[in-house]
This record gives sequence, C-alpha cells and structure tokens, in this order.
Amino acid sequence: MRAIISDIHGNLEALEAVLMDIRGQGISEIYCLGDIVGYGPNPCQCIDHVMKNCAVTILGNHDQAALFDPEGFNAGAERAIFWTRSQLEAGDAAGNEARWEFLGELPRMKRDGEFLFVHGSARNPLNEYVFPEDVYNQRKMERIFGLVDNYCFQGHTHIPGVFSEDYNFLSPDEVDFKVSLGDSKVLINVGSVGQPRDGNNKASYIILDCEEKTVSFRRVEYDFEKTAAKIYPITELDNFLGDRLRDGR
Repeated sequence: MRAIISDIHGNLEALEAVLMDIRGQGISEIYCLGDIVGYGPNPCQCIDHVMKNCAVTILGNHDQAALFDPEGFNAGAERAIFWTRSQLEAGDAAGNEARWEFLGELPRMKRDGEFLFVHGSARNPLNEYVFPEDVYNQRKMERIFGLVDNYCFQGHTHIPGVFSEDYNFLSPDEVDFKVSLGDSKVLINVGSVGQPRDGNNKASYIILDCEEKTVSFRRVEYDFEKTAAKIYPITELDNFLGDRLRDGR
C-alpha cells in the first residue's frame, strides 16, 4: 500500500490532515509528486514534513521556481514564489540549508516497474498540464500515452481523476472513488493536497495498492479558514489564494 500526494503548496493544515489520514490507513510509504511550496503560508514546515515522511519526492514547477526563477508564472504566482524564497533564506540557517539541498536534488520523474511518477506529464514531467478537456486533443493524448508503458501518476492541474487510453476522463465520483488497473494504459491525476481545484475544498490524495492493482481516491477535511487567515496578512500573497481554498477553485 502506497499513498501518493501532490501539490501541497505550503498548506500546512491540509498536509498535516492528509498525513494523519494516511497513518489512519496503516500506510507508511508515501510518494510526493511535487509542488511542496508556492501560494501557501508555510513552505518551510511543509518541506520538513515531506523530507521526514516521503520515501520518494518528485520536483514540481513551483519547487524549481523557488530554486531558480519563475518562468511563465502569472504575477500573483511569481510574487508568491519570491516570498517563498525569502522564507527559505530567513533564519534557521542549518534548517534552510537542508531544505535547499533537498529541493535541489529532487528528480523530475521516478519509474518503479510498471508505475511512472511525474509532476506534470510523461512528455514534460515538470510543466505540462493534462486537463480533463485534453481528451478532445487526440494528438496531445496520443503522444503522452506513447511515453507511458502502463500506469502514470501525476498532479499539476489540481484536478483528480483517471485518463483512459481511449481518451476519456473520469472523475473520482464517476468511478466510485476506486479504479482497478488492468491491461490498458491509464494516467491517474492524484489531485491537490493544499489547493484543490475541482470544486471540492477537501484535500485530495490517492492510495495505490500495488498487489491488488487498485487506486482509491481520498478526500480529507482540514481547517482551510486557518490557512486563509495566515495568507491574508502577507502582502506578497494575494487574498485570492486564501479565498479560493473555501470553494476548491
């Protein structure tokens, strides 16, 4: 049994709630698909939790932006990244050195037998979005599926669900929150821990049963008002980043 999380985005309350839920399932192995930081008010604490609890962590585009410079980010996301970087440079020199080193060594993908783990897509592990509506872009989906041997797990869009090889997208509720992995290729988006965008404000993650070859989608309640209240006083973080947590948008 393996839990797979993604897109924490500095949301400590959501991450701690998800980690508690994972422990409640009796699961000790956790994979993180990136974007530990960005948008949220607790980047350092979230990195510390991931360092301590995750067996494998993949580099996300916001993690890379904190390390280097944000490219293609909108103004609000860019301000949030520069603020995040300032937090990773302030105080606690030993802790920050460990955090920088951790982020700097993250891989862009991980292969484990028939499973592929990326942040964005198999074609562009760091930056490519695969949205539900992309099922109508056959050429794009053909090229992505062509790079997947069996099953690919990804994040980045903050929208959980299953892409099938015949170019359909099924949301978690359409598969009754559980899907069996068969002979066909699938792309599984695990959703977002810290900033869900599918209209559900609960934190999202999945459980992969490697023996039974099933994927279960889970949603976890957390105190998003507490997270939002931390965001509002920080000038560099747009109020919108707190507001959207209530609606899951």
